[in-house]
Amino acid sequence: MRNGWRGMRNGWRKRRRERCEARQDRGPSGLSLLPWLLMGMGSLSHLISGEAANPWLGLAGLLAFNTLYIAIVFRAFDRVRRETATTWVLLGALAAVTFALAAGYGREWLLLFPLLGLALGAVARGGRELRLLTFPLVAAVGVVTFWRDGWDSVGIVYGTFISTMVTAAILALNETVGELRATREELARSAVEKERLRFSRDLHDLLGHTLSVIVVKSEAARRLAPRDLDAALGQVADIESVGRQALTEIREAVTGYREGSLGTELDRARDALSSADVEPVVRRSGPPLEPAAEALLGWVVREAATNVVRHADATRCEIAVASGPERVRLTVTDDGRRPAPDTNTGTGAGTGTGTGTGTGTGTGAGAPGSGLRGLRERLSAAGGTLTAGPAPNGGFRLTAELPVTAELPAPGDPDTAAHPS
Repeated sequence: MRNGWRGMRNGWRKRRRERCEARQDRGPSGLSLLPWLLMGMGSLSHLISGEAANPWLGLAGLLAFNTLYIAIVFRAFDRVRRETATTWVLLGALAAVTFALAAGYGREWLLLFPLLGLALGAVARGGRELRLLTFPLVAAVGVVTFWRDGWDSVGIVYGTFISTMVTAAILALNETVGELRATREELARSAVEKERLRFSRDLHDLLGHTLSVIVVKSEAARRLAPRDLDAALGQVADIESVGRQALTEIREAVTGYREGSLGTELDRARDALSSADVEPVVRRSGPPLEPAAEALLGWVVREAATNVVRHADATRCEIAVASGPERVRLTVTDDGRRPAPDTNTGTGAGTGTGTGTGTGTGTGAGAPGSGLRGLRERLSAAGGTLTAGPAPNGGFRLTAELPVTAELPAPGDPDTAAHPS
C-alpha cells in the first residue's frame, strides 16, 4: 500500500514537472497581459455612477479600447503577425482612442495610459520603434494629464513610462531565453551527430583494415594447415594478435583518444601485404614528422593497404614517404588490375576482387567510397590533399600531401567526419 501511494505521488510530481517544463517552453502569451485591463474598472465605475457626460459615448469608447487592446496583445505574441503593418495600425487606433477618452473625461480615465504603454512595450520589445515612440508618448501623456489633473497626475506619466519599458524588457528577455534554449538543444543534437559520425568513421577505418588482415591470414592458415602445421599455427597466432590489437583500438575509438602512428601502420601494412602474397616495398626519407602529420598519414597508409589487399589483385605495392621542410608526401602505388576509372574520381563501392569477400569500399570506378572520402575530408581540414587514380605505368596510385605542421582535427568535427558507410 505504501509503495502504491509513493508511486502515485512520484507520478503526480513527474506530470507536474512536465507541465511546468511545457509552460516554460511555450513562454508567456497574450493572456498574461489581460488582467491589467482591471485598471480600467475606474473608468467603468465613473460611467455607472452617472458622473460622466455622454455615458453612452464613453461606454463605446471603453469597449473600443478593450477590443483594440486585446487584439494587439494577442498579435504581439505572434512574431509573424506582430511585425505586420496591421498591428501598428491597431496600436495607432488604440493610442487615438486612449488620448480621446483621457482628454474628454480625465480622472480615472487617465489610468488607460499605462495600458497603452503595456501594448506598446509588447509590440516594440526593445526594437528601434520602442526608442522612437516611448519618449514622445510619455511627453504627450504628461501634457494631457497635467491639463486634466495638474501635478497630481505625475504618477500616471511615470507609470506609463515604466509599464512600457518593463514590458518590453521582460518580453525581449523571454525571447532571448527561448532562442538560447533552442540553441542549446541544437548544440546538443549537433554534438550527438558529431560523435556518431566520428565513431562511424573510426570504426570504418579500424575494422575495414583489421577484418581484411584476419581474412587474409585465415585463408593462408587454411592453405598451410594440410602441409605445414607450424606455419599455419603461426598465422593463427598472428590472427590472435591482430584481434587483440583491434579490441584495443576499438576501445580507444569509443573514448575518442585514438591516434595513429605512421611507423606502426607501415609495419602493419607490410605484414598485411605479405600475407596477401603482395610484395611490399616501403621507402621513407626526410626528417621526422610531427605527431599530427604522422597520425594523419597513418590513417592513409591503413586505408590504402586495406584497399590493395581487398580489391587490387596486385603482386607488388610500393609505399613511399618523402618529407621536406614544409610539406610531406605519401604515395602508395600498386600494379593491380582494376576497371579503368574516369579521371581521379577516388574510390567506389563495389565487390572486392582480392582475397576479401563481400561488398566494401573499393578503389574502382564510380562514386567515392566512404573510406577515402573520409580521409580526403580529414586531410583537407588539416590543409592537405588526397588524390587517387590510375598510375602512369598501370596499376593504381594514391597520393597524400600535408603540411609538416598539420594539426589533427577535433574528434567529431563535422568537416572531417566521413559519412556512414
